[in-house]
Amino acid sequence: MLLYYLFISLPLLVTYGHSKPEIHIGYNLTLAVPVEYSMGFIGRAFLMENNLTIPSFKAALSVEAFNGKYSCSFEVFLGSVKVWNSGHYSKFYTSNICVLELTNDGDLRLKGPKDRVGWRTGTSGQGVERFQLLRTGNLVLVDGLDRIKWQSFNFPTDVMLCGQRLSVASRLTSFPSNSSSYYSMEIEHSRIALYLKSGKKNYSYWEFKPSKNRNIAFIELGSKGLELFSDKGKKIAQINPSEETIQPLRFMALGNQTGNLRLYFYSPSLEKFDASFQVLNTTCDLPLACNPYGICTLSSACSCIQLLTKENESSTPSTSSNCIEGISSDGFCGRGKAEMLELESVSSVLRGAPKMVNVSKEECGKLCLEDCNCASALLSSEECFLYGMVIGVKQVEKGSGLSYMVKVPKGSSHGGHGRSNVKKWVLILVGVVDGVIILVLFGGLGYYLIRKRRRHSLPNGHNN
Repeated sequence: MLLYYLFISLPLLVTYGHSKPEIHIGYNLTLAVPVEYSMGFIGRAFLMENNLTIPSFKAALSVEAFNGKYSCSFEVFLGSVKVWNSGHYSKFYTSNICVLELTNDGDLRLKGPKDRVGWRTGTSGQGVERFQLLRTGNLVLVDGLDRIKWQSFNFPTDVMLCGQRLSVASRLTSFPSNSSSYYSMEIEHSRIALYLKSGKKNYSYWEFKPSKNRNIAFIELGSKGLELFSDKGKKIAQINPSEETIQPLRFMALGNQTGNLRLYFYSPSLEKFDASFQVLNTTCDLPLACNPYGICTLSSACSCIQLLTKENESSTPSTSSNCIEGISSDGFCGRGKAEMLELESVSSVLRGAPKMVNVSKEECGKLCLEDCNCASALLSSEECFLYGMVIGVKQVEKGSGLSYMVKVPKGSSHGGHGRSNVKKWVLILVGVVDGVIILVLFGGLGYYLIRKRRRHSLPNGHNN
């Protein structure tokens, strides 16, 4: 079966309905890929549907415009929400055609021109007879005795569906747009943790541990919360929505923009999904709340860390989205090329950095200076943490006892008084947004009091 698009130059979504409860070996579906690239184009053919839930699960073959090319993927939707995608980790780019076939020997494949295979289940010769979409949203390949030979639940993306079970060492991953970093929710023996990963850098920013140091064997999303089980199958902990919801939970998702982990339910009256719980409720606790070399202030605004140099000494504090100019630690490797500058009342949401104990502030800064991969350091109770990036930085209340230091080019502050000048400049930057807000509040209060006093002094009928 070959489906052609009615193609126009504007961003376009083309859908074809062709839903069956299951498909058998020998099945073949081909989508024509547009010749010319059109940003925003999505072509989709729905070939399977399980309507035992509201909204229903559907499986589709999709062609989507991405970075100047077209990707071919097999996807599962819950209503309008994409909950699984064959190209989540590695996109299959194609031209002319996008083909889905279940071969006679039981292998499910995505192919392009000249039978080039871009994705497969690897189930050839295992007796597969048909492909099914279950009421849980699980895609399964089964043999004649209904034994599962492959299932999408074993290959999680950024969504965990109700009824899905994930064992230790499994993970959900989410990829922010325009970023080299990505988020990961990982299941470990001692905890569930959220990570920010960039290259070889790996930092956690949230965790949940069962009480009494009990080990986790697997987790499962139930209708009322995320349940944690021991190796004997006994429930040892549960993450519940803060408020009881009438509707059951449908899925858990790791957001690709914020990195927050949320539990979702479906509202029949509003006909949409809504989050009943999220693990991080404060903007500044999100690892990418601000851009690199930015500080998330107490008012949840972003302020740049800038240096007082000859070039910018007359400039005003900035809240620009680009905070990295002139501060990047590239080339900081070598004696005398960099110095450590302390930011008062500032900390990091990132955990899991290399740690040294029983060191002073000066020793902590020196350790970062001598490490070519270090960009910042945090000293807390004589524990020194070294970071390979300046991300997840937030303002904290004074008197926290924390000392956060950033590696900057040597002599960034001219005149031989670099340390004190830069510290003062950074403090101004951190406080500028909050200061404006406070000024507006007090100004408004003063105006209100003056107006109120004037009204009481005017005769009746003139209080307009």
